[in-house]
Amino acid sequence: MPTSKSSDFKTRVCAVVAKIPKGKTLSYKRVAELAGSPKAFRAVGNLMHKNENPKVPCHRVIKSDGSPGGFFYGTKKKIEILKKEGAIK
Repeated sequence: MPTSKSSDFKTRVCAVVAKIPKGKTLSYKRVAELAGSPKAFRAVGNLMHKNENPKVPCHRVIKSDGSPGGFFYGTKKKIEILKKEGAIK
């Protein structure tokens, strides 16, 4: 059965995010660019908000201005995790 464009995009986004090392972050925009869809940064945010795969560290994806952006468990928890990993001070 052929895959849809949206599932291909999700696969590419998850592959990019899975490679973000501990202590580092990428912006939603940069993830979209690396996934081959530079204008799809909002879609990246929506995918990351729904992510339940622990191998895809969605907390490491932040806004272009350096602010944390959203997180399923809340922004406070996202900041806490990023501080613990050394990505922010």
